[in-house]
Amino acid sequence: MTDFDLLAAPSDWQPGYRQRLLDAYQATGLPGPAAAELAAKTMEQSGSWTAASILDENGRRIGQVVVGLTEQHGSSAGRIGELWTDPGHDEQGSHRRAAHTWARRWCAEHGARQVVVRLTAPNEAFADYPVRGQTRIKDITTPAEPPAAVTYRPMTEAEYPAWLSAGEEDYAADMVRAGSWTPEQARKKAEEDYRTLLPEGVATADNTILVFQSDGEPIGNGWLRHGHLPEVTYGYSLVVHPQFRGRGHGRSAMAIGEQVTRAVGDRVLMFNVFGGNEVAMSLYTAAGYRVLEETRSRDLPVAADS
Repeated sequence: MTDFDLLAAPSDWQPGYRQRLLDAYQATGLPGPAAAELAAKTMEQSGSWTAASILDENGRRIGQVVVGLTEQHGSSAGRIGELWTDPGHDEQGSHRRAAHTWARRWCAEHGARQVVVRLTAPNEAFADYPVRGQTRIKDITTPAEPPAAVTYRPMTEAEYPAWLSAGEEDYAADMVRAGSWTPEQARKKAEEDYRTLLPEGVATADNTILVFQSDGEPIGNGWLRHGHLPEVTYGYSLVVHPQFRGRGHGRSAMAIGEQVTRAVGDRVLMFNVFGGNEVAMSLYTAAGYRVLEETRSRDLPVAADS
């Protein structure tokens, strides 16, 4: 038997939640200051969330579940911020499954038609939730070396408009393929995000936009934002043009991204990869990039779970 007890005071649940976030981030390789800043950003969103203790048959607190509402493409979506049970008191996972049912019911009763969860570790309760995206990181001690024939240079002003148009199109396509966006929603978000992130184009501070070359011929491009978090460069894109794929240039692009990250003084390279892009996920795994966070979502039935 599993029971639940609502926690009225944030102090009853936020410290433990924050510490588990910090531990998970640092275990994956995120530096302490970056882990603290990322956890703080999550905690800033948690002020309106609802938390409940998970109680076993003896009334003992063995975990907690945290839920809230967020806006997803103009409609209300439920978010499961945390679903944690002490492994020593939930070896079979029955309490975790009961908490999952409780969380889905809470979301449905509050008008949500979809449940979103962001995981920092695998959780079988969400195994049937499609993956919508992953944040991957690598702590770069020694950057990989691309082949001598593969080089890079800064993108020119003349090259920027075509790159911007192609980037927005690819970004929108990734969002649609992940299954969370309509084509129109994805197109608008892509345009807004590029406009916000690159207000000065190639001259935008703390950003590096590159052209990859093989024997002097352009084969792709990259976009890196430095200081995204303390000691962390965020890779918005490292792209090899379709006609040059299948020749190992993807690994070369990753190696260049790592070299530039270290050259500016950062030590971690971070990427997001959308769900459905198994090729990129496989490449990142092979190159040593670990999953920091994974977003999954699933539609709710019209009626709440029974």
